Amino acid sequence: MKQTAFLSAIIAATLAAPAAMAMNPQPDPQNPEGFVVTRAEVQAAEVAKTHDPMYTTWAQALRTRTNDIVEAIVPGAASNPENVKRVERVFPEADWDFLTQMAAPEYTYTRFLRAIGKFPAFCGEYTDGRDSDAICKKSIVTAFAHFAQETGGHIAIDNYWDNPQGLEEWQQALVHVREMGWSEGQEGYTTGCGQNDWQNKRWPCAAGQGYFGRGAKQLSYHFNYGAFSEVMYAGDATKLLNEPGLVADSWLNLASAIWFFLTPQAPKPAMLHVIDRTWVPSQRELDAGIGYGFGTTINIINGGIECGEQNKDKGQPVNRIRYWEGLAKHFNIPIEADETNTCWQQLPYGSLNLQGATDVLYTNWDGNWKYFADRPGGYSFECELVGYQTAYSALVEGDYEKCVTNFYESHAGWPAVRVVDVIDTNPGDGSNPGDGGTPTNTWDKDAVYLTGDRVTVNGVTYEAKYWNQGVNPETAGQWGAWKVVSGDTTGGNTPTNPDTGSGNGTDTGTDTGTDTGTGGDTGGTGGDTGTTNPDTGTNPDQGETTWNATTVYLGGDQVLVNGVTYEALYWNQGNNPVSGAQWGPWKKI
Repeated sequence: MKQTAFLSAIIAATLAAPAAMAMNPQPDPQNPEGFVVTRAEVQAAEVAKTHDPMYTTWAQALRTRTNDIVEAIVPGAASNPENVKRVERVFPEADWDFLTQMAAPEYTYTRFLRAIGKFPAFCGEYTDGRDSDAICKKSIVTAFAHFAQETGGHIAIDNYWDNPQGLEEWQQALVHVREMGWSEGQEGYTTGCGQNDWQNKRWPCAAGQGYFGRGAKQLSYHFNYGAFSEVMYAGDATKLLNEPGLVADSWLNLASAIWFFLTPQAPKPAMLHVIDRTWVPSQRELDAGIGYGFGTTINIINGGIECGEQNKDKGQPVNRIRYWEGLAKHFNIPIEADETNTCWQQLPYGSLNLQGATDVLYTNWDGNWKYFADRPGGYSFECELVGYQTAYSALVEGDYEKCVTNFYESHAGWPAVRVVDVIDTNPGDGSNPGDGGTPTNTWDKDAVYLTGDRVTVNGVTYEAKYWNQGVNPETAGQWGAWKVVSGDTTGGNTPTNPDTGSGNGTDTGTDTGTDTGTGGDTGGTGGDTGTTNPDTGTNPDQGETTWNATTVYLGGDQVLVNGVTYEALYWNQGNNPVSGAQWGPWKKI
């Protein structure tokens, strides 16, 4: 991941947030069904959407050092990075040994320092008056409280047979390096692998590999291994997808936990920014009982299972809180007056609807499905920030452009978009095939066409009004699947009896949570499947109505209500066209 260039762009956006440049998509001379937009337009749109200073903070928190620097880190070395030296000062090896007397041998103090050295923001320097050493120590102790729950021994202090040293449970972190019952060579946690979806296009599972829990935070599932690999290996998702065992047998076993600690899972903040108070809770979060303190870090990790009044006495959160309180007492970590150790009084993040809140920031891009009357097919050709996981992150350089071009094919029905530096306004005179002159026939009876797709038949350009296949534009008729965009159709090719073309459109979406850890939250899968209103192939009679309240309509679909024709501006269901709402989903034609 090339964080430096991305950070520069974000800082520029923070210093001066220009108004978004209007997108002006043009027909693609290389693809009669596609469009081109300029890179300047795309970059301006991204900058306008990420000008809040918090995007700079997130980008800085996720900056990484190269692995050659990290692997040179050893305790006491003069060449160690400054944040590593701070850790050695506030949490020396003696403290590590005190908390890891039961730990698996794969966890070492050297690997701990390397994991921290990968991320300069962990135990980094604050120049605004905050106590850098105190924040560093509190961050480490918080991490160990969660380690003790995720990978701890959980052996009572008076169980001499299994705990002859009489260790407190908060001293029993990092006992497990692999999830109990699993070993290398076993396939497992491969749910979703091999599906034809954006997660597999971005993070393809490797044959014969298992993505069960590994490391201090028990990293699980291919989408987490792939995303972590991108950070560890300069954007290469396949390294850890092909070699997941590295998350157990190298310093990555601790780096995976530090990465999780620093990464916001919109709308949830990064744990670091709860501890150092960079994060400011929104009013909706405050109304839901979510504020500063250890309890919010539980909500970030596993709120759906451990937070809320129904989980007040549940073993997992009770353990975490006991471990945190024992560690905080031992290491003299002060608990501020406005901090709460518990989360039973909090609404879990998964149950908190923050979409649309003006004081909440999001970190994932998805297609903007709002209707733009001045753009082809009504599409925005832009992406927007959303409060759920998608294929594209606002914190990864280049992901906005990938979202606009639908790089991982995650937007069903999105137009074909290509980003260019300059749009050629004089593509050719037609003397050479494909040079942008007079278009040739491009319709294919076997191809599937989506709303907004364009084809040319005998010099006439048609645009698809909805999903269709095998519907000839020349014979589709007034109520069919195609509408004329340009060209002369007076040659007698419009039929008296329109083709009875019908189209079925499916819009499926997967929202997969990024929470990791034993028993961690997993996102739900949901999809809406809609059937466009099929062409009846008849001339409408006065009073005829084809609209149905239970049918899903897509942009461009047409219906009759009492003999009046209405066209859908965007996806809708149950919205009566006759209501005539000014900003509603229908227009009368």
